Amino acid sequence: MSAEKSKGSTGVKFHMIAGGPKPVAPFSHAVETDGFVFVTGQMPDRPEAPGVLPEGIVAQTKAVMENLKIVLASLSLGLEHVVIARIYLTRFKDDYAAMNETYRRYFAADRLPARTCVGVTGLAYDALIEIDLVCRRP
Repeated sequence: MSAEKSKGSTGVKFHMIAGGPKPVAPFSHAVETDGFVFVTGQMPDRPEAPGVLPEGIVAQTKAVMENLKIVLASLSLGLEHVVIARIYLTRFKDDYAAMNETYRRYFAADRLPARTCVGVTGLAYDALIEIDLVCRRP
């Protein structure tokens, strides 16, 4: 479940997910405004084992996607509501193809979100991947 906090009369909601992935820094799991939900980048550790990463890009991509699903489900959303994904890879050349193959399985072929994927020099926990999302409420 989501613990919501509104900020003033702006209609902005800050969501922290009870039982969700453990934040690695000071942030909300998601922030919502005007029908859009901005989901913080998720790491490949699991809520039951914070800081413990699976081996390899396929397992880490799956773990990130499952964490994103936890956050979305707590907000009564799913991956079908994603309009854009941003993916960060620390070993871009080595992991891009395998990540794409794994990532693609989470979306219907006719509902692939817009996407950016970039190589970065480092991520929290020395992870290989991080993904953040923007969703639109129906």
